Amino acid sequence: MTVPAYLALSIGPLLIGGLVGYLVGRRHSRRAMRRPAGPTVAELVQRIVHDARTGVAVVNPFGAVVLYNPRAAELGVVSHNRVDDRARKAAELVIETGETAEIDLTPLESRGRQPTAVRAEVRPLGDGFTVVDAADESESVRLEATRRDFVANVSHELKTPVGAMALLAEAVLDAADDEEQVRRFGGKILREATRLGTLVTELIALSRLTGAEKLPELNTVEVDAVVAEALSRATLTLESSGVEIATDSPSGLLVDGDRTLLVTALSNLLENAVAYSSPGSPVSISRRLFDGHVEIAVTDRGIGIADEHQQRVFERFYRVDKARSRVTGGTGLGLAIVKHVAANHGGEVKLWSKPGTGSTFTLRIPARRVNGDKVLARVPAPGTEIDHGGAL
Repeated sequence: MTVPAYLALSIGPLLIGGLVGYLVGRRHSRRAMRRPAGPTVAELVQRIVHDARTGVAVVNPFGAVVLYNPRAAELGVVSHNRVDDRARKAAELVIETGETAEIDLTPLESRGRQPTAVRAEVRPLGDGFTVVDAADESESVRLEATRRDFVANVSHELKTPVGAMALLAEAVLDAADDEEQVRRFGGKILREATRLGTLVTELIALSRLTGAEKLPELNTVEVDAVVAEALSRATLTLESSGVEIATDSPSGLLVDGDRTLLVTALSNLLENAVAYSSPGSPVSISRRLFDGHVEIAVTDRGIGIADEHQQRVFERFYRVDKARSRVTGGTGLGLAIVKHVAANHGGEVKLWSKPGTGSTFTLRIPARRVNGDKVLARVPAPGTEIDHGGAL
Protein backbone atom coordinates (compact mmCIF):
# COMPACT_ATOMS: atom_id res chain seq x y z
CA MET A 1 0.00 0.00 0.00
CA THR A 2 1.34 3.39 -0.92
CA VAL A 3 1.82 6.12 1.64
CA PRO A 4 -0.90 8.45 0.23
CA ALA A 5 -3.41 5.61 0.24
CA TYR A 6 -2.49 4.73 3.83
CA LEU A 7 -2.91 8.34 4.95
CA ALA A 8 -6.28 8.58 3.24
CA LEU A 9 -7.53 5.47 5.00
CA SER A 10 -6.27 6.76 8.35
CA ILE A 11 -7.48 10.36 8.14
CA GLY A 12 -10.81 9.67 6.45
CA PRO A 13 -12.63 8.27 9.51
CA LEU A 14 -11.29 11.10 11.63
CA LEU A 15 -12.63 13.70 9.24
CA ILE A 16 -15.99 11.99 9.01
CA GLY A 17 -16.24 11.66 12.82
CA GLY A 18 -15.28 15.29 13.28
CA LEU A 19 -17.85 16.39 10.75
CA VAL A 20 -20.62 14.36 12.41
CA GLY A 21 -19.65 15.73 15.83
CA TYR A 22 -19.67 19.25 14.47
CA LEU A 23 -23.11 18.82 12.93
CA VAL A 24 -24.57 17.25 16.09
CA GLY A 25 -23.08 19.96 18.27
CA ARG A 26 -24.42 22.66 15.98
CA ARG A 27 -27.87 21.10 16.13
CA HIS A 28 -27.84 21.04 19.94
CA SER A 29 -26.59 24.61 19.95
CA ARG A 30 -29.46 25.72 17.77
CA ARG A 31 -31.96 23.98 20.07
CA ALA A 32 -30.41 25.68 23.07
CA MET A 33 -30.62 29.03 21.33
CA ARG A 34 -34.29 28.47 20.50
CA ARG A 35 -35.16 27.56 24.13
CA PRO A 36 -36.27 30.65 26.05
CA ALA A 37 -34.34 31.66 29.13
CA GLY A 38 -35.99 31.12 32.54
CA PRO A 39 -38.73 28.72 33.68
CA THR A 40 -41.15 27.06 31.30
CA VAL A 41 -44.87 27.76 31.26
CA ALA A 42 -45.51 24.44 33.01
CA GLU A 43 -43.06 25.38 35.77
CA LEU A 44 -44.71 28.77 36.23
CA VAL A 45 -48.17 27.19 36.44
CA GLN A 46 -46.86 24.76 39.04
CA ARG A 47 -45.45 27.63 41.09
CA ILE A 48 -48.73 29.55 40.89
CA VAL A 49 -50.72 26.54 42.10
CA HIS A 50 -48.23 25.81 44.87
CA ASP A 51 -48.30 29.38 46.23
CA ALA A 52 -52.01 30.06 45.66
CA ARG A 53 -53.95 31.51 48.60
CA THR A 54 -56.79 29.09 47.87
CA GLY A 55 -56.62 25.34 48.26
CA VAL A 56 -56.33 23.58 44.90
CA ALA A 57 -56.66 19.82 44.38
CA VAL A 58 -56.94 17.88 41.13
CA VAL A 59 -58.98 14.67 41.28
CA ASN A 60 -58.80 11.89 38.69
CA PRO A 61 -61.79 9.88 37.33
CA PHE A 62 -61.39 7.37 40.18
CA GLY A 63 -61.65 9.98 42.93
CA ALA A 64 -57.96 9.96 43.81
CA VAL A 65 -55.89 13.10 44.29
CA VAL A 66 -53.19 13.50 41.65
CA LEU A 67 -52.09 17.01 42.53
CA TYR A 68 -52.68 19.45 45.41
CA ASN A 69 -51.00 22.45 47.01
CA PRO A 70 -50.11 23.04 50.69
CA ARG A 71 -53.10 25.33 51.17
CA ALA A 72 -55.48 22.48 50.30
CA ALA A 73 -54.03 20.48 53.18
CA GLU A 74 -54.30 23.48 55.54
CA LEU A 75 -57.99 23.90 54.70
CA GLY A 76 -58.69 20.19 55.16
CA VAL A 77 -59.58 19.60 51.50
CA VAL A 78 -56.90 16.92 51.35
CA SER A 79 -55.86 14.81 54.30
CA HIS A 80 -53.36 11.94 54.17
CA ASN A 81 -53.36 12.21 50.36
CA ARG A 82 -57.13 11.63 50.25
CA VAL A 83 -59.64 14.23 49.20
CA ASP A 84 -62.53 15.11 51.50
CA ASP A 85 -65.50 12.76 50.89
CA ARG A 86 -67.79 15.73 50.22
CA ALA A 87 -65.41 16.97 47.52
CA ARG A 88 -65.10 13.48 46.03
CA LYS A 89 -68.87 13.07 45.74
CA ALA A 90 -69.16 16.54 44.24
CA ALA A 91 -66.44 15.64 41.72
CA GLU A 92 -68.43 12.56 40.65
CA LEU A 93 -71.51 14.74 40.13
CA VAL A 94 -69.51 17.29 38.15
CA ILE A 95 -68.15 14.55 35.86
CA GLU A 96 -71.68 13.29 35.31
CA THR A 97 -73.30 16.66 34.62
CA GLY A 98 -70.35 18.60 33.25
CA GLU A 99 -71.42 21.63 35.35
CA THR A 100 -69.56 23.45 38.12
CA ALA A 101 -70.72 22.77 41.67
CA GLU A 102 -70.30 24.75 44.90
CA ILE A 103 -69.94 22.86 48.16
CA ASP A 104 -69.38 23.52 51.86
CA LEU A 105 -66.14 21.97 53.12
CA THR A 106 -66.24 23.47 56.61
CA PRO A 107 -64.37 21.10 59.00
CA LEU A 108 -66.79 18.74 60.71
CA GLU A 109 -64.71 18.84 63.90
CA SER A 110 -62.97 21.79 65.48
CA ARG A 111 -59.21 21.18 65.53
CA GLY A 112 -57.25 24.08 66.94
CA ARG A 113 -56.55 26.77 64.38
CA GLN A 114 -58.45 25.23 61.50
CA PRO A 115 -60.79 27.63 59.63
CA THR A 116 -64.39 27.72 60.76
CA ALA A 117 -65.87 28.15 57.27
CA VAL A 118 -64.56 26.73 53.99
CA ARG A 119 -66.37 27.03 50.66
CA ALA A 120 -65.20 25.28 47.49
CA GLU A 121 -65.96 25.20 43.80
CA VAL A 122 -65.57 21.95 41.86
CA ARG A 123 -64.98 22.39 38.11
CA PRO A 124 -64.55 19.86 35.29
CA LEU A 125 -61.17 19.70 33.54
CA GLY A 126 -62.10 17.15 30.89
CA ASP A 127 -61.17 13.47 30.46
CA GLY A 128 -62.80 12.72 33.83
CA PHE A 129 -60.54 15.05 35.84
CA THR A 130 -61.87 17.75 38.15
CA VAL A 131 -60.34 20.54 40.20
CA VAL A 132 -61.43 21.53 43.71
CA ASP A 133 -60.79 25.22 44.45
CA ALA A 134 -61.42 26.01 48.14
CA ALA A 135 -61.24 29.28 50.08
CA ASP A 136 -61.28 30.20 53.76
CA GLU A 137 -64.38 32.32 54.42
CA SER A 138 -64.13 32.34 58.22
CA GLU A 139 -63.62 36.10 58.40
CA SER A 140 -66.60 36.81 56.14
CA VAL A 141 -68.82 34.54 58.23
CA ARG A 142 -67.60 36.21 61.43
CA LEU A 143 -68.25 39.69 60.06
CA GLU A 144 -71.73 38.69 58.91
CA ALA A 145 -72.51 37.29 62.36
CA THR A 146 -71.19 40.50 63.93
CA ARG A 147 -73.38 42.56 61.60
CA ARG A 148 -76.48 40.54 62.49
CA ASP A 149 -75.75 40.86 66.20
CA PHE A 150 -75.16 44.58 65.81
CA VAL A 151 -78.46 45.11 63.98
CA ALA A 152 -80.30 43.03 66.59
CA ASN A 153 -78.69 44.95 69.45
CA VAL A 154 -79.41 48.33 67.86
CA SER A 155 -83.03 47.34 67.31
CA HIS A 156 -83.37 46.27 70.93
CA GLU A 157 -81.62 49.35 72.33
CA LEU A 158 -83.76 51.71 70.24
CA LYS A 159 -86.94 49.84 71.04
CA THR A 160 -86.51 50.27 74.80
CA PRO A 161 -86.55 54.12 75.04
CA VAL A 162 -89.06 54.46 72.21
CA GLY A 163 -91.44 52.04 73.94
CA ALA A 164 -90.96 53.80 77.27
CA MET A 165 -91.68 57.19 75.71
CA ALA A 166 -94.89 55.86 74.15
CA LEU A 167 -96.11 54.51 77.50
CA LEU A 168 -95.18 57.71 79.31
CA ALA A 169 -96.98 59.81 76.70
CA GLU A 170 -100.14 57.75 77.29
CA ALA A 171 -99.72 58.30 81.03
CA VAL A 172 -99.46 62.06 80.47
CA LEU A 173 -102.66 62.05 78.43
CA ASP A 174 -104.49 60.06 81.12
CA ALA A 175 -103.26 62.47 83.82
CA ALA A 176 -103.87 65.66 81.86
CA ASP A 177 -105.79 67.23 84.77
CA ASP A 178 -103.12 66.35 87.37
CA GLU A 179 -100.31 68.89 87.05
CA GLU A 180 -98.00 67.03 89.41
CA GLN A 181 -98.34 63.75 87.48
CA VAL A 182 -97.85 65.51 84.16
CA ARG A 183 -94.67 67.08 85.49
CA ARG A 184 -93.39 63.72 86.78
CA PHE A 185 -94.14 61.82 83.57
CA GLY A 186 -92.80 64.71 81.50
CA GLY A 187 -89.48 64.48 83.32
CA LYS A 188 -89.28 60.76 82.56
CA ILE A 189 -90.04 61.39 78.89
CA LEU A 190 -87.24 63.95 78.82
CA ARG A 191 -84.80 61.44 80.31
CA GLU A 192 -85.77 58.74 77.81
CA ALA A 193 -85.52 61.23 74.93
CA THR A 194 -82.05 62.24 76.12
CA ARG A 195 -81.03 58.61 76.34
CA LEU A 196 -82.35 57.99 72.82
CA GLY A 197 -80.50 61.01 71.48
CA THR A 198 -77.26 59.89 73.12
CA LEU A 199 -77.65 56.41 71.66
CA VAL A 200 -78.20 57.74 68.14
CA THR A 201 -75.25 60.13 68.46
CA GLU A 202 -72.93 57.36 69.63
CA LEU A 203 -74.12 55.02 66.87
CA ILE A 204 -73.27 57.66 64.28
CA ALA A 205 -69.87 58.26 65.86
CA LEU A 206 -69.14 54.54 65.97
CA SER A 207 -70.17 54.03 62.34
CA ARG A 208 -67.79 56.81 61.26
CA LEU A 209 -64.92 55.35 63.25
CA THR A 210 -65.39 51.80 61.97
CA GLY A 211 -66.58 52.56 58.44
CA ALA A 212 -65.00 53.83 55.28
CA GLU A 213 -65.37 57.51 56.17
CA LYS A 214 -61.95 59.09 56.48
CA LEU A 215 -61.10 60.82 59.74
CA PRO A 216 -60.52 64.58 59.65
CA GLU A 217 -56.95 65.72 59.12
CA LEU A 218 -54.99 65.28 62.34
CA ASN A 219 -53.71 68.42 64.05
CA THR A 220 -51.48 69.18 67.00
CA VAL A 221 -53.57 68.65 70.14
CA GLU A 222 -52.69 69.70 73.69
CA VAL A 223 -53.32 66.81 76.06
CA ASP A 224 -54.01 69.19 78.95
CA ALA A 225 -56.76 70.87 76.92
CA VAL A 226 -58.35 67.48 76.19
CA VAL A 227 -58.35 66.64 79.90
CA ALA A 228 -59.84 70.01 80.83
CA GLU A 229 -62.65 69.77 78.28
CA ALA A 230 -63.49 66.18 79.25
CA LEU A 231 -63.72 67.26 82.90
CA SER A 232 -66.00 70.13 81.88
CA ARG A 233 -68.33 67.75 80.09
CA ALA A 234 -68.51 65.50 83.15
CA THR A 235 -69.53 68.30 85.54
CA LEU A 236 -73.24 67.47 85.62
CA THR A 237 -72.58 63.75 86.03
CA LEU A 238 -70.20 64.43 88.90
CA GLU A 239 -72.63 66.71 90.71
CA SER A 240 -75.37 64.09 90.70
CA SER A 241 -73.08 61.17 91.61
CA GLY A 242 -71.12 62.62 94.51
CA VAL A 243 -67.89 61.33 93.01
CA GLU A 244 -64.84 63.60 92.99
CA ILE A 245 -62.16 63.54 90.30
CA ALA A 246 -58.53 64.31 91.11
CA THR A 247 -56.04 65.22 88.40
CA ASP A 248 -52.27 65.48 88.24
CA SER A 249 -50.35 68.60 87.20
CA PRO A 250 -50.46 69.88 83.60
CA SER A 251 -48.00 67.95 81.44
CA GLY A 252 -47.57 70.16 78.38
CA LEU A 253 -47.65 67.01 76.21
CA LEU A 254 -48.82 67.10 72.61
CA VAL A 255 -50.22 64.50 70.21
CA ASP A 256 -51.25 64.48 66.58
CA GLY A 257 -54.95 63.82 66.51
CA ASP A 258 -58.54 64.98 66.31
CA ARG A 259 -59.34 66.93 69.46
CA THR A 260 -63.09 66.30 69.35
CA LEU A 261 -62.64 62.53 69.12
CA LEU A 262 -60.02 62.46 71.87
CA VAL A 263 -62.28 64.49 74.17
CA THR A 264 -65.15 62.10 73.41
CA ALA A 265 -62.99 59.08 74.24
CA LEU A 266 -61.74 60.53 77.53
CA SER A 267 -65.26 61.68 78.47
CA ASN A 268 -66.52 58.14 77.94
CA LEU A 269 -63.80 56.78 80.21
CA LEU A 270 -64.70 59.34 82.90
CA GLU A 271 -68.43 58.62 82.67
CA ASN A 272 -67.71 54.89 82.84
CA ALA A 273 -65.52 55.36 85.94
CA VAL A 274 -68.16 57.49 87.67
CA ALA A 275 -71.00 55.11 86.76
CA TYR A 276 -69.27 52.15 88.38
CA SER A 277 -68.06 54.01 91.48
CA SER A 278 -69.83 54.38 94.79
CA PRO A 279 -70.79 57.90 95.96
CA GLY A 280 -67.83 59.57 97.63
CA SER A 281 -65.22 57.22 96.14
CA PRO A 282 -62.33 58.87 94.25
CA VAL A 283 -61.63 58.88 90.52
CA SER A 284 -58.29 60.13 89.24
CA ILE A 285 -56.79 61.22 85.93
CA SER A 286 -53.06 61.06 85.31
CA ARG A 287 -50.97 61.66 82.22
CA ARG A 288 -47.41 60.78 81.39
CA LEU A 289 -44.97 60.25 78.55
CA PHE A 290 -43.87 56.64 78.29
CA ASP A 291 -42.15 54.73 75.49
CA GLY A 292 -42.95 57.38 72.89
CA HIS A 293 -46.65 57.45 73.80
CA VAL A 294 -48.79 59.86 75.77
CA GLU A 295 -50.75 57.84 78.31
CA ILE A 296 -53.89 59.23 79.93
CA ALA A 297 -55.03 56.93 82.73
CA VAL A 298 -58.47 57.06 84.38
CA THR A 299 -58.53 55.15 87.67
CA ASP A 300 -61.54 54.39 89.84
CA ARG A 301 -62.07 52.53 93.10
CA GLY A 302 -65.30 50.94 91.94
CA ILE A 303 -66.57 47.39 91.66
CA GLY A 304 -63.82 46.25 89.27
CA ILE A 305 -64.09 43.86 86.34
CA ALA A 306 -63.56 40.10 86.50
CA ASP A 307 -60.97 38.52 84.19
CA GLU A 308 -63.57 36.78 82.03
CA HIS A 309 -65.17 40.13 81.17
CA GLN A 310 -62.04 42.20 80.56
CA GLN A 311 -61.57 41.12 76.93
CA ARG A 312 -65.22 41.80 76.09
CA VAL A 313 -65.89 45.18 77.69
CA PHE A 314 -64.79 46.93 74.48
CA GLU A 315 -67.43 45.11 72.40
CA ARG A 316 -70.49 47.03 71.25
CA PHE A 317 -73.40 46.85 73.70
CA TYR A 318 -71.52 44.54 76.07
CA ARG A 319 -72.27 45.33 79.71
CA VAL A 320 -70.67 43.76 82.76
CA ASP A 321 -73.54 44.84 85.03
CA LYS A 322 -76.73 45.21 82.98
CA ALA A 323 -78.80 46.30 85.96
CA ARG A 324 -76.44 49.17 86.76
CA SER A 325 -76.37 50.19 83.09
CA ARG A 326 -80.15 50.52 83.06
CA VAL A 327 -80.00 52.74 86.14
CA THR A 328 -77.21 54.95 84.79
CA GLY A 329 -78.65 55.07 81.27
CA GLY A 330 -75.52 53.68 79.64
CA THR A 331 -75.70 52.69 75.97
CA GLY A 332 -72.99 50.03 76.02
CA LEU A 333 -71.13 51.84 73.22
CA GLY A 334 -68.80 54.09 75.20
CA LEU A 335 -65.83 51.74 75.50
CA ALA A 336 -66.24 50.54 71.90
CA ILE A 337 -65.91 54.18 70.80
CA VAL A 338 -62.80 54.62 72.99
CA LYS A 339 -61.22 51.54 71.39
CA HIS A 340 -61.82 52.79 67.84
CA VAL A 341 -60.71 56.35 68.61
CA ALA A 342 -57.43 54.99 69.96
CA ALA A 343 -56.95 52.69 66.96
CA ASN A 344 -57.63 55.49 64.49
CA HIS A 345 -54.90 57.53 66.17
CA GLY A 346 -52.40 54.67 65.94
CA GLY A 347 -52.75 53.88 69.63
CA GLU A 348 -54.66 51.57 71.94
CA VAL A 349 -56.63 51.44 75.17
CA LYS A 350 -55.44 49.16 77.95
CA LEU A 351 -57.29 47.87 80.99
CA TRP A 352 -56.15 46.83 84.44
CA SER A 353 -58.85 45.77 86.87
CA LYS A 354 -59.45 43.72 89.97
CA PRO A 355 -62.90 42.96 91.42
CA GLY A 356 -63.49 44.89 94.63
CA THR A 357 -60.44 47.10 94.05
CA GLY A 358 -61.20 49.17 90.96
CA SER A 359 -60.10 49.66 87.38
CA THR A 360 -57.63 51.70 85.35
CA PHE A 361 -58.32 52.43 81.69
CA THR A 362 -55.29 53.88 79.89
CA LEU A 363 -55.61 55.69 76.57
CA ARG A 364 -52.25 55.43 74.74
CA ILE A 365 -51.65 57.79 71.79
CA PRO A 366 -48.29 58.27 70.01
CA ALA A 367 -46.68 61.51 71.15
CA ARG A 368 -46.13 64.24 68.59
CA ARG A 369 -42.67 64.01 67.08
CA VAL A 370 -40.33 66.34 65.22
CA ASN A 371 -37.91 64.92 62.63
CA GLY A 372 -39.06 61.45 63.53
CA ASP A 373 -37.27 61.18 66.87
CA LYS A 374 -37.72 64.19 69.14
CA VAL A 375 -40.85 64.25 71.29
CA LEU A 376 -42.41 67.70 71.39
CA ALA A 377 -43.95 69.25 74.52
CA ARG A 378 -44.64 72.88 75.34
CA VAL A 379 -43.27 72.53 78.88
CA PRO A 380 -41.33 69.73 80.61
CA ALA A 381 -43.66 66.99 81.73
CA PRO A 382 -43.10 66.62 85.50
CA GLY A 383 -42.96 63.06 86.76
CA THR A 384 -43.71 61.65 83.34
CA GLU A 385 -41.70 58.49 83.93
CA ILE A 386 -43.41 57.66 87.22
CA ASP A 387 -45.10 54.28 87.11
CA HIS A 388 -48.80 53.95 87.96
CA GLY A 389 -48.35 51.28 90.55
CA GLY A 390 -48.54 48.45 88.02
CA ALA A 391 -52.01 49.51 86.89
CA LEU A 392 -50.84 50.00 83.31
